[in-house]
Amino acid sequence: MTATERPPLVTVVMIFLDAETFIDEAIACVLAQTHSEWEIMLVDDGSTDGSSAIARRWAADDAGRIRYLDHRNHANRGMSASRNRGLREARGQFVAFLDADDVWLPRKLEEQLAIMRLQPRAAMVYGRTEIWYSWNGTPTDRVRDHTLDLGVAPDALVEPPALLRLLLENRVQSPTTCSVLLRREVFDRVGEFQEAFRGMFEDQAFFAKVCLACPVYVSSRVWARYRQHPGSC
Repeated sequence: MTATERPPLVTVVMIFLDAETFIDEAIACVLAQTHSEWEIMLVDDGSTDGSSAIARRWAADDAGRIRYLDHRNHANRGMSASRNRGLREARGQFVAFLDADDVWLPRKLEEQLAIMRLQPRAAMVYGRTEIWYSWNGTPTDRVRDHTLDLGVAPDALVEPPALLRLLLENRVQSPTTCSVLLRREVFDRVGEFQEAFRGMFEDQAFFAKVCLACPVYVSSRVWARYRQHPGSC
């Protein structure tokens, strides 16, 4: 196969709903990754603003790596169904998630793939996530940026079901969708996102299944910024 014919190593699933303010920045941070063997599934959950047109433009400009997807009749089906829509089209050996209002740091994929190569038993890797208030440039918000305590010894593989038990006791930082990288076969083992969860905690319902069944590597690294704004779920 030529380089353009080979499946990408990583599929990035980016779901969005009325995200015209931030989606360009989110897509651009994937293009800025130091690891370039990726594809993006832009999954539109029934947007009514300009974000559908923005996503279609990106897909037209880079058709080999970026795809636009939506639900039948441009329906709004919720966050879980939208993540699953992207997963079912994924070609990569690994899957990463990035919501349209969050951003990655440039070496996110490179460093996480290196960990997964060194940790063949790890089904998923995640690290610290910056809770990001200062995106708007307001100086007083810069002091509000912070990361949460991981709650476990960092840079180690955690065997199941230890993480789930600690999550239920609220003693560890929950994985965030923007911080994780998973092996594609994890979804064959534990299933997809639970579509009854349309919004809040849909990611945690899925991560609970992973932490119950699979070893997970928890890193001390910060790879993602979780934007805090009034329109956040």
